[in-house]
Amino acid sequence: MLKTLERYQKCNYGAPEPNVSTREALELSSQQEYLKLKARYEALQRSQRNLLGEDLGPLSSKELENLERQLDMSLKQIRSTRTQYMLDQLTDLQRKEHLLNEANKTLKQRLVEGYQVNALQLNQSADDMMYGRQQAQPPGDAFFHPLDCEPTLQIGYQPDPITVVTAGPSMNNFLPGWLP
Repeated sequence: MLKTLERYQKCNYGAPEPNVSTREALELSSQQEYLKLKARYEALQRSQRNLLGEDLGPLSSKELENLERQLDMSLKQIRSTRTQYMLDQLTDLQRKEHLLNEANKTLKQRLVEGYQVNALQLNQSADDMMYGRQQAQPPGDAFFHPLDCEPTLQIGYQPDPITVVTAGPSMNNFLPGWLP
């Protein structure tokens, strides 16, 4: 272990003085390193307090200008990051808007096509009825005669009087009154 520390000492701080033992040299270098780290820690603490607006009284005008420059650079970086984040969000929202517009166009087109098909079917059946013609029945149904059916018998069924729909007279002689 001691040999490893000596090699570390030689690599980092040069060879120890010839009249000082390696153990004393190790202690001396460790103490120097400790003092450097302690000074660095105190400088960082002071810098943090200054950045937070504390202990500004003993600072000179040049130190205050440096502090102001640091704060400006930090604010620029924060604003740049925030702006980039907002631009990314805007791009994502625009992409979603485009996809929704495309889906909306597709749905509108399908709806219009559905209306056109329904309109053609309604026009054809209206033309057939207007001229007194009946639609041709498919072959095989020639012997089929529709019967007026009675409503189904439901024994023990008590319908809710609010939801019961009664068939009323038809207004246009085409659809029963209970159909919309």
